[in-house]
Amino acid sequence: MKKIVIFASGSGSNAEKIAEYFKDKCLLIERIYCNNPQAGVIARAERLGIPCRVFNREEYKSGQILHELQADSPDLIVLAGFLWLIPASFVQAFPNKMINLHPALLPKFGGKGMYGHHVHDAVVAQKEKESGITIHFVNEHYDEGNIIFQGSYPVLPSDTADDVASKGQVLEHKHFPEVIEKLLFN
Repeated sequence: MKKIVIFASGSGSNAEKIAEYFKDKCLLIERIYCNNPQAGVIARAERLGIPCRVFNREEYKSGQILHELQADSPDLIVLAGFLWLIPASFVQAFPNKMINLHPALLPKFGGKGMYGHHVHDAVVAQKEKESGITIHFVNEHYDEGNIIFQGSYPVLPSDTADDVASKGQVLEHKHFPEVIEKLLFN
């Protein structure tokens, strides 16, 4: 059986979709790691019966979380709305075993501070004709790892940032679990 861990900072909708997708398949979500004690993902994890480890910046920077992660020994680490930069020590410990979902077509609208509504606001402000999602390997820099998958959708002149976010979430929920499956089982 393959094992993954998920890192999340927010509502956890992608974590839930991943759990639903793999419910009857040979994959175990070993744990969800969360850096935000108010995040919705904590309640989702409890409802789904997935252990959730809430941690603080000191535990993260000191290497304690890396040590726990190494003990979990996951086949893949999935960043699903996790907002902190991944330290080089994590990347070195799990080369090509960490993936992230970004809510835009990288390299556009990536980098520090470009997450969630910030991305969607920028897409609308720049009057982009399309946007999408990017799933990529994680390296030591925000949104610069090798791209695994991109999916796009049209942005209409009348679209708001909320419209763009909704379109993107449809792609996220469909493709993120599929990409995880391909990486682990192909």
